[in-house]
Amino acid sequence: MENKKRIAILGGGPSGLFMYKRLVDADRGDLIVDIFERKKSLGSGMPYSAEGANEEHITNVSGNEIPELVTPIAEWIQTVPQKTLERFHLDKGKFNDYKVLPRLLFGQYLSAQFELLQQKAEKTGMATNIHFNSCVTDITDHPERGTVMIEAGGIDVFEYDHVIICTGHNWPVKYEGKVPGYYDSPYPPAKLKIRVNHPVAIKGSSLTAIDAIRTLARHNGTFSTDTQGKLSYQLADDSPDFKLLMHSRNGMLPAIRFHLEDSHLMKDAVLSEEEVNSNRAENSGFLSLDYVFEKNFKEMFQEKDPEFYSLIEDMDIETFVASMMDLRERVPAFVLFKAEYIEAARSIRRKESVYWKEMLGVLSFAMNYPAKYLSAEDMQRLQKVLMPLISIVIAFVPQSSVEEMLALYDAGVLDILSVGDDSRIEVDNKKGVIYHYTDEDGHAQSEHFKTFIDCVGQPHMSFHELPYKSLRSRKTVTPARLMFNDSCTGAGEIENENVETDGKGNYYLKVPGITINDSFQAIDENNAPNERVYIMAVPYIGGYNPDYSGLDFCEAASAAIVKSIL
Repeated sequence: MENKKRIAILGGGPSGLFMYKRLVDADRGDLIVDIFERKKSLGSGMPYSAEGANEEHITNVSGNEIPELVTPIAEWIQTVPQKTLERFHLDKGKFNDYKVLPRLLFGQYLSAQFELLQQKAEKTGMATNIHFNSCVTDITDHPERGTVMIEAGGIDVFEYDHVIICTGHNWPVKYEGKVPGYYDSPYPPAKLKIRVNHPVAIKGSSLTAIDAIRTLARHNGTFSTDTQGKLSYQLADDSPDFKLLMHSRNGMLPAIRFHLEDSHLMKDAVLSEEEVNSNRAENSGFLSLDYVFEKNFKEMFQEKDPEFYSLIEDMDIETFVASMMDLRERVPAFVLFKAEYIEAARSIRRKESVYWKEMLGVLSFAMNYPAKYLSAEDMQRLQKVLMPLISIVIAFVPQSSVEEMLALYDAGVLDILSVGDDSRIEVDNKKGVIYHYTDEDGHAQSEHFKTFIDCVGQPHMSFHELPYKSLRSRKTVTPARLMFNDSCTGAGEIENENVETDGKGNYYLKVPGITINDSFQAIDENNAPNERVYIMAVPYIGGYNPDYSGLDFCEAASAAIVKSIL
């Protein structure tokens, strides 16, 4: 045992799967890997299990966009029992890598990949221990021993050389179960299999909102397809007053899946360590957001789309976002949605990308990793200016979801309201919520809803919400923050609850989650990286990794972690 390296992976969902794959591929017989999973299965995690999906929910990525695992999806589909394929209305003879999958079926695929990796690990001599139905309740680092202790279920204690936190999504509950008709999230979606004969308020218009819409629509009416293939929706007789109202800050709908020229969004085009360090050396230690925008977005068009490049060549981030948002703001949301559906269909048919949208995806991935080096000023610009556009454009809503939403809109059942940044929810303990907002004409509105669903997506969790008390109390982890480049700017914002000073003339912007380095190691109170504790649980590192990149993030983070450990 003295010659063995003991590694614990907390969470057996997609993050844990990619982390485990990296360790297996290292082909090291001197490793002992323990996986702690609070459920009784591996691979699917929350998004691809009953915790996050019903049969009607589908992935927003196709097989060719998924990072490499053991077996390609198109090959795995050929092994799926016919009964399962019929359940999900799939024909293996017509399936290809450009198809999206039902999320529950994709969860089965990920579980199968975990099994194959376990078999591969056994052949290489890497020991694997799986702890099912096991919830890790605390983590305690012991630097004097060079080990980390894990407490499971508040009772059992285990000791490791390294711990990697891969716990995935977390949906806090505030009012659900206490206030009738209030849902803190649409997950698990089985709870939305309800008849609702009144308008439903949906906060948000993202993929999370679409999940809620697809479930509620099925339980309050029926979809049907005519001879021309057009989808329509008919309300159920006992739900004549059922209506879905999305409430969005900007009143916009997400963009639609199109053909990607590079299905992996040019992962090799991210800034190199040398480029990041060089730019930081020129900018008082900060990475310039404008530099990232130039290198990982604008310059991409010089060769691929010189006409578009000539349009944006002299634009800064603010000017570019304003020009892209202008069209979306001028055209009614569902009119634009229909136009983009046609554009996306043409893109897929011709196998031609909508290049500027694809490059926004590249930019989103490229800036996520080095975001920790931005100044507080640039992080504020990123959050307020660029991320609203990126979050809309790279949602990649699958075509079948779009068709259902258009059918609901045409039936007068679905609509979207622009509620601005100052909207708020007043909880009525007996009757649901009152939604307060200012409409597009500047008039204050207050609407009562018996049913309300918060669909803004995975929230950024704070340092204090990290569930491992010993990591916090012993200051093994620290709250994430970014320094202002201009102390005068920071001083001018000191009344902001998210701005603080160290008393030495430095001002900081507090951002969500904990501090990590490029290897996803926790950073302690002395600003030292911890060689034993790694975290790639997205909800708790959102301040330093502002883009939620799904499987792409899992692949990139696991590569950095395994390089550090091994």
